[in-house]
Amino acid sequence: MDLDWNALGKVTAVSIGVTVAVVVVFALGVLGLARYEGAREEGGGTSAVGMAQAGLCFLACAAVVVYGIYLIVPQFH
Repeated sequence: MDLDWNALGKVTAVSIGVTVAVVVVFALGVLGLARYEGAREEGGGTSAVGMAQAGLCFLACAAVVVYGIYLIVPQFH
């Protein structure tokens, strides 16, 4: 059995990179929700920017999850 270490290294690097990117985007979404809640609690109205940031970040995370499921399940191809 021969193992292609170069390909394994590439897969590992891409997996770690995408994982870190999704975690950062999710954290930015949580930050947007915190801004929205903070503006609402202060009584100064709502922060539309915070809600838009949260929505876009969570939508991006959901898109990555759906794409990953698409790649894993062979019936979707």
